[in-house]
Amino acid sequence: MSEKYKDTCLRPEERAKSLLEEMGLEEKMGQVNCVFPFDRVCFDYDYISEQTKYGIGEVSTLEMRRMETLEEAAAWQRKVQEIVMANSEHHIPAIFHMEGLCGAFIQDATSFPSGIGRASSFDAGLEEKIAEIVSRQEAACGITHVLAPVLDISRDSRMGRQGETYGEDPVLASAMGTAYTRGIQKGETTGRRTESVAKHFLAFHNSEGGIHGANSMTPERTLEEIYGKPFQAAITESNLRGIMPCYCTLNGEPVSASRTILTKLLREEMGFDGLCISDYGAIGNVHNCQHVGETAEEAGLLCMEAGMDVEMPNPAGYNDKLAAQFAKGEADTALLDRAVLRVLTAKFRMGLFEHPFALQGEELRKAFSHEKDREVSLQSAKESMVLLKNEGVLPISRDTKKIALIGPHADCARKFFGGYTQMCMMESTYAVANSIAGVSGSENVDNKKIITVPGTNIQSDETEEFDEILKRQKPGCRSLLEELREKMPDAEIIYAYGYPIAGADTSRFAEALEAVRKADVVILTLGGKHGTCSMASMGEGVDGADINLPECQDAFIRLAAELGKPMIGVHFNGRPVSSDAADRYLDALLEAWNPSEAGAEAVVSVLLGDYNPGGKMPVTTAYHAGQLPVYYNHFHNSSWHQTGSIGFLNYVDLPHTPRYYFGHGLSYTTFAYSELQISSDEVAPFEKLTISLKVENTGDRAGDEVVQLYLHDAFASMARPVRELAGFLRVGLEPGEKKTVIFTVEPSQMAFLDKDMRWKIEKGTIEVEIGSSSDDIRLTGSYEVTENGWIAGKDRAFYAKAAVE
Repeated sequence: MSEKYKDTCLRPEERAKSLLEEMGLEEKMGQVNCVFPFDRVCFDYDYISEQTKYGIGEVSTLEMRRMETLEEAAAWQRKVQEIVMANSEHHIPAIFHMEGLCGAFIQDATSFPSGIGRASSFDAGLEEKIAEIVSRQEAACGITHVLAPVLDISRDSRMGRQGETYGEDPVLASAMGTAYTRGIQKGETTGRRTESVAKHFLAFHNSEGGIHGANSMTPERTLEEIYGKPFQAAITESNLRGIMPCYCTLNGEPVSASRTILTKLLREEMGFDGLCISDYGAIGNVHNCQHVGETAEEAGLLCMEAGMDVEMPNPAGYNDKLAAQFAKGEADTALLDRAVLRVLTAKFRMGLFEHPFALQGEELRKAFSHEKDREVSLQSAKESMVLLKNEGVLPISRDTKKIALIGPHADCARKFFGGYTQMCMMESTYAVANSIAGVSGSENVDNKKIITVPGTNIQSDETEEFDEILKRQKPGCRSLLEELREKMPDAEIIYAYGYPIAGADTSRFAEALEAVRKADVVILTLGGKHGTCSMASMGEGVDGADINLPECQDAFIRLAAELGKPMIGVHFNGRPVSSDAADRYLDALLEAWNPSEAGAEAVVSVLLGDYNPGGKMPVTTAYHAGQLPVYYNHFHNSSWHQTGSIGFLNYVDLPHTPRYYFGHGLSYTTFAYSELQISSDEVAPFEKLTISLKVENTGDRAGDEVVQLYLHDAFASMARPVRELAGFLRVGLEPGEKKTVIFTVEPSQMAFLDKDMRWKIEKGTIEVEIGSSSDDIRLTGSYEVTENGWIAGKDRAFYAKAAVE
């Protein structure tokens, strides 16, 4: 044996190729598989050894959520890694993976707001900082596959996972996703480098009925132009190293078994050269749920042929029978070798052969936690706040004597934490019913003692065992009630529960209405519970046909309005607030999403005017589920841009227009736009131009404005959207301050797939619109693209770079 693979001077690909040549079939099969030490077997090291008897490709770290100290989590990784390497003939280390959307599932890790909340910040620079923290904390514990960002485009609020996404716009998702990917992959922790695994490839949120994992009826152009754009941007701009396909069926093929999607599109056209790993249970689903492949191993072979490198979390299709087919020559071993080569290359890139183990002792603590980590989470929570409505009641005066605080979120800080936070994942261990794909059913719960939200089948989380999770994970995390009492010591804060997160229960209205009667100002916390499993009203596998506020909450708003008090709504959830009662009766409405561990401080700072909200809506808000899907960048003669030549301009019972437009968000100050300048009236297809403007704070408070650049192809050879976000920049301005914002635009941003499915930069007029939202355009202009040009999709520009002068 040459052991050339041990030479650290060689490139990862060379080392991987050398090692592959020395491996036998059993060790190779180990590398395309994963072990999932779930619940009780987590510390059963004999079980882990048996499951990894020839080594293993990946190890799931979900159960770090239960470990009570950082040191315990790191020690567990070290022990499991030792077992894996000892079992592997060539001492090949495993990749340990963990979710990363909202932070690590590790005690003392920093938790961050939900994806849709962070999208509301329109702050890609902050997103990169968040990813750097996630990367450092997971790498310190030996974890090098971060299962994020979520690059799904979400146009349907029925889907329970909308809160994980960056919203409906491919440019916003591209900018935020490339920043997150860059943050994950840019540095190293004591020689170890993490890699980002973007999900869920492709068109996952375009599933029929808004149902998790259902068939996705997505046309080829839409698939690539809209749903593929954020993935392509992350590949091109940030060298994305990992992909997780979705559960859906596309064009008659399970995506996990589709060579068209995973090889032809992803690798050959989009230029991806990293590792493709399955979502939990996805390969088993191909056979068992989607009924493709006569046997599990046949389904597995189809997935491997398609380009799936690793099956997670346990072997189903990549099983012993498939190994036997390779051994007998009934299946082409070149397919296995291709997958193993990719796995080994990733492991060498990550530095795992030289640095396989989690840190320990003081070195662990020093790398894991930095003083300013929580400040980043707080900044993110503040920037995520979107002021939807304000009729003068906000900010609340410091002289206010009595404030009524009503609602199920008011004295429960756990409800600040959305899906795929450690908090929510630990709550799921007490669930009576599991909704997380690929994860075994729940334990630890006596079904006879289960309490449900009245009138629903949602499990109540308002019991002692759930509160213990908060005390352990985030002992300093205040509720909204605690924060208000801290910040307003001279005011009387009258708290009442009022109503639950779902259903029509009115049994606790009386106490809450009495609190309203006594108050000078009323704060209502509204919304459901964005989390997981049976205690959530939305989340993974928890989809909903009703996207509006629960019946009980609308009913309370109407009754409270009769008392004539100023009322403020604060909404918590993973989908945007939609309520006729809130629109009609509330004097102010704040979209808070799931602001995580600094949520109370962020919300109260906005309510009291210590922080001026500047967030903008990353999704278009429907009045009713009957409008869905609804999104701003629709084609001409569609949605609320339907012309009078085809029917009426509205439904018979609803408008075509949305409740709140994409990009909408108010401030406590005002902003003026002026002096639009376009550097050239004409531009060649492969040149650049600049678009600049001045934005001024014309009010008396400091504040942030998200300047939004929209472009529109006036007339084209294919149907094009009425407008498309092309760039954005969040700008902080003092009262009276004026700044110049400069966008650098490349014509290829507006490239589209022509009749021959080639990416075309088309000659013609491009109209320029700049404003405060997609429906609040302040400045307009245009330029001409002088001639046609064609470009590889992976080489086009994805969003305008923006800067302040």
